[in-house]
Amino acid sequence: MAAPLKKEPNKYAKNADIKADTLSKTLLSVAGFGLMIIGIIGIAMEFFKDGGWLKSALGWLFDSTTHMMLIPVIIFVAWLLNRVMSSPNKNESKKAGNIPMYIMMAIGAFYLFRFMTTGGF
Repeated sequence: MAAPLKKEPNKYAKNADIKADTLSKTLLSVAGFGLMIIGIIGIAMEFFKDGGWLKSALGWLFDSTTHMMLIPVIIFVAWLLNRVMSSPNKNESKKAGNIPMYIMMAIGAFYLFRFMTTGGF
């Protein structure tokens, strides 16, 4: 018969010192998340509309065999960016890993500005 598992009486005691974020940090995080969502929606609309970026990029890429030879280069660049932005240690994160988030927030700010000034994406 297996020995019963011992339960720690207060397993959350190590988290007693953790303080909640301030209201300003929380609002800033929510605003950043909102900008990222707006950026994702804006890019998705640009990609998937008739004659959008995805259709024109794939059309150009598969237009000739010369352009198709760029596919391994594109894959290598994507792999290289992943290596640069990822941390080898799972317990820590690199500062460069936040770059895509800030880029998406900037794209979201662009689409929000465009929506406010023109009334559409």
